[in-house]
Amino acid sequence: MDSDHPPAEHAIENYLPLIESLLHEVTRHGRFELGFSIQKGAPLADDLEAPEYVVDFSGPDADLLLERNAALLSAIEYVVLKAVRLEEEHLGKITFDCQDWRRLRNEELRLTAQVAAERVIETGDPFTLSPMSPRERRIIHLTLKDRPQVLTKSEGTGAERKVVIIPANPPSHRARR
Repeated sequence: MDSDHPPAEHAIENYLPLIESLLHEVTRHGRFELGFSIQKGAPLADDLEAPEYVVDFSGPDADLLLERNAALLSAIEYVVLKAVRLEEEHLGKITFDCQDWRRLRNEELRLTAQVAAERVIETGDPFTLSPMSPRERRIIHLTLKDRPQVLTKSEGTGAERKVVIIPANPPSHRARR
């Protein structure tokens, strides 16, 4: 067996039928009017973190998935991926989406990171973002990793964990007025 490649039974593709089956059960028992498809992700040139697969929901109850910052969409994703025991190495390879919400949210996060970084560079003051999920914090960190003027770090615990953007070279003294 080739030691450089994981065994075939652990490939992400082998989880897809189980994910599909479980999602049919969740939507049926939850009495959701939702359909879904599992599609191969379309990687973008500037998005190295693009998932390999996207579970895309649609239907009359799609808006329910997106209420409260897509809390139900995230909950279904979390429960299904835990239930199928998706290995840690595959977590970033599949995402759940509805009405292009995740892609738009990722763009919003990238823009927020850039604007916050500019503010930190201008003022020299750290900037703390709102609490975010691990996936969202990762987007912030990756967006700013090539900005030498700023550093990012995560602070807090659990649902209150947030990203703080700090100047890479804080001013040693401030002009006093």
